[in-house]
Amino acid sequence: MADRLDELVEAAGPLLDRVDSVLSVVGAPEGHRVWAELRRVRLLPGDAVRAVCDLRPDAVLESMPELRDYTRAYADLADALPVADTWSGEAAEAYEQARRRAAVHLNGGPDSLGHRMGATADLGDALAEWMRRTRGDLAMALAEVLGSAEAVTLSAGELTPDEEASAAAEVAALLLRTVADNYDRGEQLLDESAALQNALLV
Repeated sequence: MADRLDELVEAAGPLLDRVDSVLSVVGAPEGHRVWAELRRVRLLPGDAVRAVCDLRPDAVLESMPELRDYTRAYADLADALPVADTWSGEAAEAYEQARRRAAVHLNGGPDSLGHRMGATADLGDALAEWMRRTRGDLAMALAEVLGSAEAVTLSAGELTPDEEASAAAEVAALLLRTVADNYDRGEQLLDESAALQNALLV
């Protein structure tokens, strides 16, 4: 489903192309803050904006109910393992030890299948929310630059290279900072869930 970002990026297409072209051919003023943002993002503004447009939170959320179902299934399976209460002896003790290990593996702690599945679903929800926020922040930034004096300047006819570079740098700096700040938050989410990347010992 299209949102405000999808609508704005279509309108901003010519401006983004102009900014990318100026930065590639003319460059930006020496010492301008856009240089720091270019180093952070390592993309031209047009490519950075399109990368954010490719973030689709609804697609992520669609798979979360299935993960939640698996989480509950592991818990139910762990609870359903029958206890050896009608027989005794060494075989019963060995079975009970194996049953407890299986229950813990299924749903008994932070490294259990159920817990990791639930943590993965939590991460999915958090990433979807991050995507929505990132898209929303970029939509606001695009709206701001579309109505800016720099956008008007870049749409004018004859400009000196310095005028082009200054206007393009201002537009680029705002867009790139918005993308970079949000991607920093995304990296923090992934860092906080780094344990999910570790192999599960069986």
